[in-house]
Order: sequence, then structure tokens, then C-alpha cells
Amino acid sequence: MANAELAQRGAAKVCFDGVCKSYGVNRVLRGLNFTLEAGGVYCLMAPSGSGKTTLFRVLLGLESCDAGSITGVSSGDISMMFQEDRLCEALSAIENVALVLPGRASRTKVRGLLSQILPAACLDQPVMELSGGMRRRVSLARAVAYPSTLLVLDEPFTGLDAQTRRQVIDFLLANRRGRTLLVATHGERDAELLAARRLDLAELQGE
Repeated sequence: MANAELAQRGAAKVCFDGVCKSYGVNRVLRGLNFTLEAGGVYCLMAPSGSGKTTLFRVLLGLESCDAGSITGVSSGDISMMFQEDRLCEALSAIENVALVLPGRASRTKVRGLLSQILPAACLDQPVMELSGGMRRRVSLARAVAYPSTLLVLDEPFTGLDAQTRRQVIDFLLANRRGRTLLVATHGERDAELLAARRLDLAELQGE
């Protein structure tokens, strides 16, 4: 899906240079320095509440940093899966994915993509009728389908059992199409299955 466009755009090399973000006296990001090499796979490891979501919001341009810069990618070139599903409840799984695709998306291709991680019988149901784990998979497929140079996933495997998690990780790697991938997760096993480079948020911070 959108393979030609993805091939033309390539993968993002993203540089975080001294990125700082505070909310009042709470310093969340403190001189953040690291680089995502083009086409690399990275797992951002940190406890809840340590700043991962703030980092993503700054990366997406939803928040401005107080100091420093992020270069190499613009918000329109980022495909994001948030911790919340952010699905259109009355639309089907297929319709939710098709919404983010440019032009007249092929429903056949969308169905084929979703069928890799969801039962075919549920693809035409409103997502409000789906289980939490199924909704997570629709959100992931939507992020994967969007043509981008950087794919960012915030806790994408939450609520999935071990077998489904492995299926979803295989799906993600099979459909990444060479894009740079950044995944926030608590799971060391997730990083192993993704063959990802681990990034410890605390170690990336300056003072």
C-alpha cells in the first residue's frame, strides 16, 4: 500500500539536539540528545510518567520544546500510534484505516492488511463493537498504513496476550517497509522480538 510513495520518500534520520521541555517547575525533558538512524528500529525504554509521551508530543509538533531542536523529519512525515485508540467509533476497521490514506484508498488492500492481524468477520463491524485488543490492532494497522518516513508507536502492545503480541510484532516488521521505527515499551521481550536498539530515556538526558 503506497509502496511507490514510501520508496520515493525513504526513511527518516532524526536528530534530537539538547531538547528541553518543562511544565512549570517540572522538568520533563532535560537536554535530550540522540539520533535515530534512517531505517533503524528503536525501543524507547522508560517507566510510566518519565517523559516518553511528552517526547512524542514535541516530536509531532503538538508541544513546542523550551530549548534545543529536532531535525530530519516534519510532522506530516510521521505516522503515530498513541496510547489511546483515537478511532472513529461508528466506522468499521476498514473505514478507520482508509481515512488516513491519500486519495481513493483500495478497500481490498486495506482488508488484506487488516486480515493479517484480525479475524475477517470483524473488519466490517463498527469498532465500538470490537474488544480492546482488536481496537489496538486496528490502531496499529492504521499507523502502519499511513505513508510516512518515521513510524512512532506509544505502548502498542498493551493488553495483548503473548501469542497475539508475537503476531502483531511479525505484522509490524513485515509491513514496516524500511521506515525508521521508534517504539515506546516497558517490555524487554518486545525489544528482543523487534531486534531493536534499546534507548534508555534517563541515559539520553543531559542536565
